[in-house]
Amino acid sequence: MKMNSLLVAAIILAALSGVLYWSNHKKTAASDVKVSSETPPKILTLSQADITKVEIKKKSGDGFSLAKNDAGKWEILTPKPLRADQNEVSSMLSTLSSLNSERLIDEKAGNLAEYGLAQPAIEVDVTEKDNKSQKLLIGDSTPTGNAAYVALAGDPRVFTLASYNKTSLDKSAKDLRDKRLLVFEQDKLSRVELSAKKQEIEFGRNKDQWQIVKPKPLRADDSNVQELIRKLADAKMDLSASDEDQKKAATAFASGTIVGVAKVTDASGTAELQVRKNKENYYAKSTAVEGVYKVGSDLGTALDKSVDDFRNKKLFDFGFTDPDKIELHDGAKTYYLTKGRTDWWSGDGKKVEAIGAETFEEKVRDLAASKFVDSGFTTPAIEVTAASNGGKNVEKVLISKNGDRYIAKRDNEPALYELDASAVTSLQNAAGDLKPVAEPKPAATGKKK
Repeated sequence: MKMNSLLVAAIILAALSGVLYWSNHKKTAASDVKVSSETPPKILTLSQADITKVEIKKKSGDGFSLAKNDAGKWEILTPKPLRADQNEVSSMLSTLSSLNSERLIDEKAGNLAEYGLAQPAIEVDVTEKDNKSQKLLIGDSTPTGNAAYVALAGDPRVFTLASYNKTSLDKSAKDLRDKRLLVFEQDKLSRVELSAKKQEIEFGRNKDQWQIVKPKPLRADDSNVQELIRKLADAKMDLSASDEDQKKAATAFASGTIVGVAKVTDASGTAELQVRKNKENYYAKSTAVEGVYKVGSDLGTALDKSVDDFRNKKLFDFGFTDPDKIELHDGAKTYYLTKGRTDWWSGDGKKVEAIGAETFEEKVRDLAASKFVDSGFTTPAIEVTAASNGGKNVEKVLISKNGDRYIAKRDNEPALYELDASAVTSLQNAAGDLKPVAEPKPAATGKKK
């Protein structure tokens, strides 16, 4: 029994001695490293704008290459041609072009295999526009696990690289792929088409404003159209799904109900996205990429709209800018307001109390449809005119009363808007409350007896 115990103890001691020797011999101890009191030495200093090609090779075999095209955009070349996410590539190159080490471990490494650099886990080959090239080798992790050993091909020095920098460079083609289901430049869109709820809706851009072109020309709520465009721009492929999940998505899409079809047109052409619903899930298929992908319900909701959801309910377009002039005719009553710098003035040149004028202006600005109607407009009972932008924009709204209903229309436009009776009453009351600023009382000249 004693011999067996001694044998076990000897084996354990030998193992511990081997681990200690390996640690001291292969990995230089922190106490033996000459650490600069200044900034840790740089590994790479490159101009990001001059980088034209990057190839990442991995011991695992999951490598790829990407390069700039003639337009200066990055594209994935291998393992197959794909669009690259320009922001993701830029982020990786930002790390690569100004790569700092944690510390210099060995000024002249005799055996790179000691650091896992003879056959590195990751090799990053960088080509610049003058055909200069750099090869970065990333090897084993340090004993603490929060850094990795790195070196440049042809440079005898070995450094440690912080794990977060290694993560920034340890990318796959899937990581850097453009994951958008629709590819377009928002500021260059000229047309957006939407087929939903058995309606064909088309939006056209007039300078910076969107208008409804189909089913007929109508004023659009620009914020609602922009929200639709944002949802289309944000629609992404889920590349984490397994092959089996993708097959299930394709099957569900094929048997699903169409929610909406969106087409976007910019300078590069037209792309189409179709969304279908199967049970509680939404699936999308795009002409820009292969495959069917499961998407969020918010995208389905964004497409599942009617033309009225995109119409502008406001009667006036001057928005939050102060109009220069407001004129209201209500039967025999007439009200005028003119803006002069910070004050409001009545038609007879008298200064109007600020609170009353601002309330009246607000009621005019807030006039909005409770719903859209196709008929019911009769002889106008109220007429409101607002001039803005130095008098360049003049808008006139006519309001008629049909029984208990108030129907409004903008002058020279066919669309009809039904207004809540309370909104019309509030407008009339605000006009009636306009009052001139009280004249200052004359100062007393005599003394009381």
